Amino acid sequence: MEELELNKVASGRSQGSGHSRSSSVGGGGMFESFGWVYHLGVNKIGHEYCHLRFFFIRGKHVEMYKRDPHENPGIRPIRKGVVGPTLMVEELGRRKVNHGGGGGDIYVIRFYNRSDETKKGEIACATAGEAQKWMEAFDQAKQQAEFELSRGGSARNKLNPEDEIDLGGHRPRVRHYARGLKKLIKIGEGPETLLRQSSNLAADIGADGYFEKDVGDAVDAYEWKCVRTVNGVRIFQDVADSDSSKGIIVKAVGVIDVSADTAFEVLMNLERRQRYEWDMLTGDLEIVDSYDGHYDVVYGTFSPMYLSRWESKRDFIFSRQWFRGQDGTYTILQSPAVHKKKPMRSGYRRTKLNPSTWEIRNLNTSIDTDTPRCLVTQMAEIPSVSWWKWKKNHFSKFEKSVPYALLSQVAGLKEYIAANPSLKLKSAASIVQSKISPVSVSSGESEADPMDDEFYDAMSAESSSSDEETDTETENKDPKVKLKNVAWAIRSLTLKRTLTDANKELDAKAASFIINASQFHGSLRKARDEADKDCWTSPSSAGFMIRGKTYLKDSSKVTGGNPLLKLIAVDWFKVDKSTDRIALHPKCLIQSEAGKKLPFVLVVNLQVPATPNYSLVLYYASDRPVNPNSLLAKFVDGSDMFRNARFKLIPSIVEGYWMVKRAVGRKACLLGKAVSCKYLRQDNFLEIDVDIGSSSVARSIIGLVLGYVTSIVVDFAILIEAREEAELPEYILGTVRLNRLKIDSAVHLEA
Repeated sequence: MEELELNKVASGRSQGSGHSRSSSVGGGGMFESFGWVYHLGVNKIGHEYCHLRFFFIRGKHVEMYKRDPHENPGIRPIRKGVVGPTLMVEELGRRKVNHGGGGGDIYVIRFYNRSDETKKGEIACATAGEAQKWMEAFDQAKQQAEFELSRGGSARNKLNPEDEIDLGGHRPRVRHYARGLKKLIKIGEGPETLLRQSSNLAADIGADGYFEKDVGDAVDAYEWKCVRTVNGVRIFQDVADSDSSKGIIVKAVGVIDVSADTAFEVLMNLERRQRYEWDMLTGDLEIVDSYDGHYDVVYGTFSPMYLSRWESKRDFIFSRQWFRGQDGTYTILQSPAVHKKKPMRSGYRRTKLNPSTWEIRNLNTSIDTDTPRCLVTQMAEIPSVSWWKWKKNHFSKFEKSVPYALLSQVAGLKEYIAANPSLKLKSAASIVQSKISPVSVSSGESEADPMDDEFYDAMSAESSSSDEETDTETENKDPKVKLKNVAWAIRSLTLKRTLTDANKELDAKAASFIINASQFHGSLRKARDEADKDCWTSPSSAGFMIRGKTYLKDSSKVTGGNPLLKLIAVDWFKVDKSTDRIALHPKCLIQSEAGKKLPFVLVVNLQVPATPNYSLVLYYASDRPVNPNSLLAKFVDGSDMFRNARFKLIPSIVEGYWMVKRAVGRKACLLGKAVSCKYLRQDNFLEIDVDIGSSSVARSIIGLVLGYVTSIVVDFAILIEAREEAELPEYILGTVRLNRLKIDSAVHLEA
């Protein structure tokens, strides 16, 4: 079998991932993902190439063709290989590619084999949304491989290491070298037109996808009041802390009739002619520097004549930091910056743009139309003195201010997209498809995979049903529009569940073990009171929203009850390199006499990438052994594939800079799908090593958080995601609150 080379692929058109996995492994079907991609790489003599290729993923097998095999029956693949369980996929973000005078922005995915570092490479897509879909397609293939290994399959389905994908090798014969993307991005018939179109796969799978809808999973501390309406866009002020001497937080909110992917691409595009049509303030922009795929520095100029007649020209520098959430929601953080490449310029007055953020989130399509929609929110910080001056004395002059021009960008974006139907057509173009092919499977695969419902929590941001629902259930459901309004939120808050169901997770027949907290001491001390710093405490679960008993029917959530496990200690370690299996360290409390007597301990090791590295280790203990018939037992003693699909964390910044709050968010995250997680089940404990540095997005967010860590109060809740009716309602395993940590207080741990 010829090994598949995936050095670099620009513009993924994976027709992938219809996520109906209960049919993909059993029931006589095999999951397929296929579509056009651009394959980039460097050959043996150092020449770069960029070839249009058709990619095909079927089960765990991957093939690459020069032409679409559906239209050319009998064509042989030029590359083929097998996705193994050791394949790792990482999203690297946005990158500019320039070849021969042409080029464009692409979204890069990195592949590597964790057991063989020589097998590595990159693929890239035209949009971030499509990059996510390719990642999901490869994740599905990887799960297929893991499933076959766990079930023991037939001899022909056994994974041969020699057949695995070689991501670093070269083809024996390379005949042509592409001059650049510009030659491939052209108007006309054929697959080349796919490059700048975006996919509506999220809409296609929305009926079967399941995400946490439009509300956060932690209670929002903001209190928004609408103070203006501009061209159908509402402008709000946060009045929760109106007497604060700090900056005032305002936001503009508008609904735009395109997908979030399309709106994001328009917003990130710095092309002057397009920008001039909707952005009155930051139309003249250029990239100064790019540090990684999720962070760049932008320089711009504008003439204040549209705001004030007498002022001179101005220039500014700001940084853009962006990421795409598991639910398909885009977040962009923009902050004033400085850069050595752009010193003060003669004839221009250097100004600072107000710190601002963008959030672009898909909405459910209405019953009578398939037109995609997204909710665009721009939030900005305005000095309190200026805001009160405009509001109380000279409010009419607010329309002549830079903050107003910023907030008007949402209205401009909305009108620009409405006036350009071609953008909507691109948004609706289905490039990425998937299906279940009716092929026979071996006897070792004939049984339905118990892990089938664990594939990707994050598909469509506004899907109205769950991944755990079968196709039949989806067809029979009444397609009612669910209104997520304030009344719903208030009603949910009153449905606070008790710990009755959660207690079933522990063995009721076993005697309760008395946990003496005084016997357990971590390197980070417990808080004495709420004002204490550099410490931890275990907050109430009332600030977290989890799936209720009827979630599969009405998507309702309830506030969390008391945590099932007790947080007994927290370690804050400084390490020379990321350290796994920390529970086996002689200095770990698990190895103490008191620790060995505990019925069960969940150890969560959050590995923080920095210089040096840090580990935040949380110890949660139970007073009884785990019930062997419970969901918790299935998680504790199950496969890594199941754990990755179910281990969920909900963050909430209680106190801190508003932009950090926006970056961290309030949405639940399946950690095993976002970052690399390793598991160690031994004796009376399960350790989860969470490598935050394995994701460029997570590294970017952590870098921002560490800059404000001494002024941040952050809460976390950990839980196992419930996907079946018998598993509902959800319960919270444990919580932790970190109060204004000091980096220097971390204790050095010898490996």
